[in-house]
Amino acid sequence: MMTKIKIIVADDHTLFRKACVKLLREFESIEEVREASDGKELLDLVKKEIPDVVILDLEMPVMDGIKACGRLVAGYPEVKIIVLTIHDSKTHINYLLQIGAHAFLSKKAEPAELERAINSVIEKGIYRNEMMNGAIKQQESFRGRPPRFPNGKVELSNREQVVIRLVCKQFTNRQIASELSLSENTIRNHKVRIMRKTGTKNTAGLVHFACENGLIITPEEPG
Repeated sequence: MMTKIKIIVADDHTLFRKACVKLLREFESIEEVREASDGKELLDLVKKEIPDVVILDLEMPVMDGIKACGRLVAGYPEVKIIVLTIHDSKTHINYLLQIGAHAFLSKKAEPAELERAINSVIEKGIYRNEMMNGAIKQQESFRGRPPRFPNGKVELSNREQVVIRLVCKQFTNRQIASELSLSENTIRNHKVRIMRKTGTKNTAGLVHFACENGLIITPEEPG
């Protein structure tokens, strides 16, 4: 007997969200579809009843999809996350893969692909398509060689590279300090030096730098 799937769609565009919900209810494998207009509303729904899959928009008010994705993975690791977006930036995809997203679809995707993606993340834990493969191919090109920094001007110690990777995994200063057996003040000083060296001004800029320079390693597809 086919296992029925429970889904939440999180998107702030009402017309698109309603159309997506209506479409999903036509799929044979879907048991229940709920909807949220932002990340906070999504998390409130998840607390009441944990879904099997969340279909997540990135650009939403109150709490955006990136932050919501991180909190879902931290609090509900069993939930499969499909990012539905108009963007195909390999940097964003690699970052969200690092956080723990399971699939990426363009909002221009055909309904049949959405159904395939849902079934794939449930059965295999991941869905590979052109967007995903392009991002993973970019990351694989970095494996086995030192990070490439722009114009060779950035020199990061091994410790600084580890700090960047932990920042990209959404570790707090306290968590990084615990992981590396250092004080929080030392971690703050590391981050200040790293941002000065990389010319970044905030965590988002640091994440972008890490993605572009091969400091984030994406997960392998399950066998």
